[in-house]
Amino acid sequence: MNPPSEYRFPQSPVFYRNLTRRFPKIVCGEGCWLFDDKGKRYLDASGGAFTVNIGHGVREVAEAIGVQAGRVAYVNGTAFTSDAAEELAHELAKLNPEGLRYSYFLGSGSEAVEAALKLARQYWVETGKPSKHKIISQSPGYHGNTLLALSTSARGHYKKLFEPWLVKVPMIPAPYPYRCTCDGKASCPVCSGSALEKAIEEEGPGTVAAFIAEPIGGSSTGASVPRPDYYRRVRDICDKHEVVFIADEVLTGAGRTGEWVAIQRYGVVPDILVLGKGLSGGYVPLSCVSTSEKFIEPLAKGSGSLKHAQTFSHTPTACAAGLAAVRYIKKNNLVARAAKMGKALGRHLEALRPAHGVGDVRGIGMLHCVEFVADKRKKTPHQRSLKFAETFVDFAQERGLVVWPNVGQADGVNGDLVMIAPPFTITEMEIRQLVSLFEDALEKTLDHLAEKA
Repeated sequence: MNPPSEYRFPQSPVFYRNLTRRFPKIVCGEGCWLFDDKGKRYLDASGGAFTVNIGHGVREVAEAIGVQAGRVAYVNGTAFTSDAAEELAHELAKLNPEGLRYSYFLGSGSEAVEAALKLARQYWVETGKPSKHKIISQSPGYHGNTLLALSTSARGHYKKLFEPWLVKVPMIPAPYPYRCTCDGKASCPVCSGSALEKAIEEEGPGTVAAFIAEPIGGSSTGASVPRPDYYRRVRDICDKHEVVFIADEVLTGAGRTGEWVAIQRYGVVPDILVLGKGLSGGYVPLSCVSTSEKFIEPLAKGSGSLKHAQTFSHTPTACAAGLAAVRYIKKNNLVARAAKMGKALGRHLEALRPAHGVGDVRGIGMLHCVEFVADKRKKTPHQRSLKFAETFVDFAQERGLVVWPNVGQADGVNGDLVMIAPPFTITEMEIRQLVSLFEDALEKTLDHLAEKA
């Protein structure tokens, strides 16, 4: 078969994630850069999908994958264990918040969220409280694309097609300081976390199994950082009403916010922790569910296992990649670097704040956001029909800058932002290049939309 004339549908037999565009073909990557088959380079300012934290082209990780695959690539996780799984679990036990010693390895973040929610439900069944089955989540928020994970997410444009298949999940407003009307009042139920208690009481504490949240906002609220007392209040509420607190750190974990996991900065420990994306540095699909003996012992004494089966759980090759990536992060102090360079990233991005169309610039560590608005003073979002974020991302990629768009965060339909989450190895000179490319793409986007008006 001859190669396609263009890498797009229908010329190529690949079922692409976007069926309306042409794809450049990437042939290699190094550090923060990607290179296509035409010789063009791209500054990967979103780490792919917030995944590439250690940078592209790290030989230590690639070699570890090859060594493990050459030794034994796969074993059935219900019958065998491996050095890679055992050693990775030991490393995570040292890095995770105190007590979260046991890790269950899977492939994707969606799988791990699904497993975490099932663990919460199974825990209550096996401890004699089967009426506890409801999940409370946040809006805006995102936890994955499998059906239970999607049910807990608050993205209307993702959920609309599949609404008849989804489980009803009560939601509370996510802390979103830029768009909250409280003006920083301590009593604000959204910003203080007390909205969770009201939701639990309305649903009936005897029916609520779990509360799931991203400790720091992912793309759904654009790196919004809750105030310091938020998760202390959440932890108290969950303890009071016997609700399992699940911290979804698929995006924010593995050092992204300048701590191993974002929840650590709040001084509380969740009952279940979910990791993914950067856990393997993006070198293979890998995620995990970490929890304490408290939540595993009832299963061990009861049914004997978590009722969640995945063919590629605990796979030696994936765990070897995770082990190598985690050790690389530790050896090179990349979590501390994410905190340090994150301050530089935030400082340089502040130069964008006065620009026309920029409503807010915010973030922490290597997780930042620029939110676009039609009116700065009123914080009015652009109409969704303009597709501002998507247009910006296209112009940015033309200029060699890769960022991640999100839409609908303002009111469930309208709202445009882009996320900036580069590898932790980015230099200050590369950050300056990032901002310069961003400014060029924004100018081009505004000119383009003005011509269309």
